[in-house]
Amino acid sequence: MEDKLKQQRTFALAGSSGSGKTSLAEMFLYNAKVTTRLGSIDAGNTVLDYEPEETKKGGSVQPAYAVYAWNKNRHFVIDNPGDSNFLGEFPYQLAAADAVVYVIDAVDGVKAQDKKLWKDVRQAGLPAMFVINKMDRERADFDQALAGISDVLGAKPVLLHLPVGSEADFQGLVDIFSNKALMFEAEGKVKTQDVPEELSSRVAELYEAAVENIAESDEELMEKYLEEGELSAEEIRNGLRKGVLQGDLVPVCAGAAAANKGGVQILEQIQGLMPSPLDRAPWKGVGGSERESSPQAPLSCFVFKTITTPFGGQLSMLRVLSGVLSSDIQVYNPAKDVKEKLGALQFVVGKKQEPCKEEVGPGAIVAVAKLKSTGTGDTVCAEKDNFLLDKPALPPRLLSFALSGASKEDEDKMVAAIQKLLEEDTSLKLEHNEETRDILLSGMGQLHIETAVEKVRRRNKVEVQLHAPKIPYRETIKGTADVQGRYKKQTGGRGQFGDCWIKLEPQERGQGYEFVNQIVGGVIPKTFIPAVDQGIQEAAQKGVLAGYPMVDFKITLYDGSYHSVDSSEMAFKIAGSMAFKKAAEKTGVTLLEPIMKISISVPDEYMGDIIGDLSSRRGKVLGYESNQGITEINAQVPMAEVLRYAPDLRAMTGGQGVFTMEFDHYAECPPNIQEKILEEKQARAENA
Repeated sequence: MEDKLKQQRTFALAGSSGSGKTSLAEMFLYNAKVTTRLGSIDAGNTVLDYEPEETKKGGSVQPAYAVYAWNKNRHFVIDNPGDSNFLGEFPYQLAAADAVVYVIDAVDGVKAQDKKLWKDVRQAGLPAMFVINKMDRERADFDQALAGISDVLGAKPVLLHLPVGSEADFQGLVDIFSNKALMFEAEGKVKTQDVPEELSSRVAELYEAAVENIAESDEELMEKYLEEGELSAEEIRNGLRKGVLQGDLVPVCAGAAAANKGGVQILEQIQGLMPSPLDRAPWKGVGGSERESSPQAPLSCFVFKTITTPFGGQLSMLRVLSGVLSSDIQVYNPAKDVKEKLGALQFVVGKKQEPCKEEVGPGAIVAVAKLKSTGTGDTVCAEKDNFLLDKPALPPRLLSFALSGASKEDEDKMVAAIQKLLEEDTSLKLEHNEETRDILLSGMGQLHIETAVEKVRRRNKVEVQLHAPKIPYRETIKGTADVQGRYKKQTGGRGQFGDCWIKLEPQERGQGYEFVNQIVGGVIPKTFIPAVDQGIQEAAQKGVLAGYPMVDFKITLYDGSYHSVDSSEMAFKIAGSMAFKKAAEKTGVTLLEPIMKISISVPDEYMGDIIGDLSSRRGKVLGYESNQGITEINAQVPMAEVLRYAPDLRAMTGGQGVFTMEFDHYAECPPNIQEKILEEKQARAENA
């Protein structure tokens, strides 16, 4: 098995939206004779974008998987979406790979989204190579794309192929190290010939630059290169692969996937330069444990994705970390302390599954029928040799929408359908907000949530409506007050009596609620004091000004009185509530709004527009930094102003802007905003 594993490759495709990752994977499948035609995004007939939502969008909305043999060596490929809306599980997909093939669009070059994605690749510690794709498109600019790899992404490129021509005149590639031109013919084949004379001097320069970069990545090679001025072909090849595996060097190829140009050459470089599962360092486990990536080690697998088949069934996708996996065995889930029975192993190619009739070792990606208790992110292993992978953290969700059904029956079906969808997409979250009474669906962006709802409608024939979520405003006091809360009720029999004096004062923002008991001499019995506290807290939860919870205040209970017969916990609870409302009205109440911390990356030319737009949203720019054509802007903006920021940013930047956002703090609403909020709340109450 080890000989096979040395030649096995497991890699993820990554890159910004529209760079042609799926087209590249389709080219691999076609050249490996898995498919008989080259799948096309434009024609909607690709193997890997098979969901109706993907055909409609013209791009991936979820990871897809394939396996093929190249020169009898097995390759597993993970095709990731490029749109940030669908990258919530990207860290798990990287954890399932041994390497990354990173795709750059030759027309647009390195985009703002690439900067973030490349950072994720580097954090995952994976060796990588670049493919500059779409060399046959209008405005293709190879030099700009190549420069972006080093200048914007900070990688050290080693160019393997120089394009011969571009746009409609993209005729072939020059192999930098063999100094031969590979001119394209039909069906992805090439004809080898001499380098065109007009390119010979540039090829020589690129060869020298490549050899220098390879030498600089290894001390021994550097010494020899400085002494002798050259390296042998074997030293160059071995030095390049060593530098790639160490993460010091990134090979760069070129092609036009949709036209099947350069596919064979890229596949050869994946086979020759990318790591096998045996090349990787031991896996890191929880608590400092390690597990060697070897077939001799005990079995362990990472469940990195759950997928739904076109027939409604669910499959758990497993990456074998160590040991040997076969069908119909029992494994152990250490995180949930349960045993699981695995069914038949299956290889996945797009929406199709093929039986896996053999044992598979590290690096293999296989599917099994959805496990009973095990979900995405879990580890399964041999029961007697426990191992729990230290899995990567997923990015925070950026946006929430409120959901409703056409009827109560529809709402129940909707919730059940979304719960099932959550197993498939862990970057979604469903919750019931007790405060606003909304059913909230949170995700990575508006398009992510809308696509999830489309799936629910299509698969379950249930109507789902999306609404902007209610803003979780807060109320707080503006001053200090001392008041009495006195409740007395006589109804013929036993009465009700509770009397308390409290001091209400503001706290620092974010300090919350504090209750101080200063009762002495038993003027209020100890058994009734918690009731006063409870009455105040319940009244604060309902608010005074607009019905929003009251925060950041201190209550000091310092005096009162009681009746030996008529006093009760209920009476003191009501007295506490009355005292709080009276004190709040006396101090004055103001509204607080949630403020979000937002980080936006855009090409430099959009910086002014973005900053101006943030100002119009009552935002406060904290700073910005430009690096090689991409500006990162950090700001604080009220949540109410950025509920639908994703489509607005896309429109302002032509789809080239990306952002992350998280809650930061609460701040007082301006008077005009408060007035508007109160008017809207009153109008809703009148129409209810």
